[in-house]
Amino acid sequence: MGEPIDCLHGADDELEAKLIAIRRQLHRYPELANEEYETTEAIREWLRNVDIRLLDLPLATGVVAEIGRQEPGPVVALRADIDALPIQEATGLSYASSVAGKMHACGHDFHTASLLGAATLLKRKEKELRGCVRLLFQPAEEKGIGAQQMIKCGALDGVQLIFGMHNKPDLPVGTIGIRPGSLMSSVNGLRIEIKGVSTHAAIPHAGVDPILVSAHLITALQTVVSRNVSAVDSAVISITKIHAGNTWNVIPELAVLEGTVRTLQPDSRIFIRQRIEEIAKGIAATFGAEIKLRWTDGPPAVHNNKLAADIAGLAAQQAGLHVILPEPSTASEDFAYYQQHVAGAFVFMGTSGNHEWHHPAFTVNERAIWKSARYFEALAELALLKLTIPEAEEIKHT
Repeated sequence: MGEPIDCLHGADDELEAKLIAIRRQLHRYPELANEEYETTEAIREWLRNVDIRLLDLPLATGVVAEIGRQEPGPVVALRADIDALPIQEATGLSYASSVAGKMHACGHDFHTASLLGAATLLKRKEKELRGCVRLLFQPAEEKGIGAQQMIKCGALDGVQLIFGMHNKPDLPVGTIGIRPGSLMSSVNGLRIEIKGVSTHAAIPHAGVDPILVSAHLITALQTVVSRNVSAVDSAVISITKIHAGNTWNVIPELAVLEGTVRTLQPDSRIFIRQRIEEIAKGIAATFGAEIKLRWTDGPPAVHNNKLAADIAGLAAQQAGLHVILPEPSTASEDFAYYQQHVAGAFVFMGTSGNHEWHHPAFTVNERAIWKSARYFEALAELALLKLTIPEAEEIKHT
């Protein structure tokens, strides 16, 4: 991870410069999901530097820390993800990844630096906080499993509200996207094995062609969204991989398809799975093939609690950010697992990026780091305040 950045104490302009330096250091030394050992130690060191207490939880990677009261009272959690992607960087930046084939191509370095900034700002006013702020530096978001690891180890215990954010390259710095209800989609992986009967390509009637079955199936699956899902709902079915055969004059026995299904509504997730299975079995029967489907369940949809989203919006106004209602995204986020246990909201932070997530030339405008840090400072304070007044009671139990 290189030489540690000096302590985060200092005036606002000094802190902003240090947060940019931290982001660049994280960017230079990316680590993949559940391999974030040096990243974890660096985060722990930065938090220790400003006397923020670390929780001793059974995590191989990732950090959980707290600021504020330790006696009974409201607890608000702020979450950032810390893992990188298996992508070869092509930004040309002076602080580009020093690790071949690994890159922070989704901005988790930005998320981490922002939360460290918010932590430092909140630490300055720790005695004034109306409760406790828990900081979750989560591993393995890119594999969709890190949130579940954090929940299992007790990171959500006692938490009433949780907030997280993702950078949004297509939004300008100073803009924040906040949407109650569904914001990001659920994700399922799909593998379909079609078994036919191999034969000479010149004698197709003697076999069952799994490639032909695949072609009919791929076309038919597109009708699920266009003809079975409401036009006001959002869903995506994409077949992204096809493998069949190994030579030009033999109809193979087996064809394998892989793809993904994305939905914003839980009912659609269940229905589309049922419909795909019905169509696949029907087409296989029509052609005399055998079919086997295997599903991989990823995170559910990110669904923002309305009152938590209202708090997020009010905090954005207090932080001087321009609030917009963003379009829902069919990308996924394992932050959704937290929302199955605790009310919360996930927001999009504008970063004036040059490319979308997971592009090898992806980067963020670093002016957004300070704005994000100040936003989460305001958000944590406001959420704790709301949890101590009667009209916030519904948030606790929604």
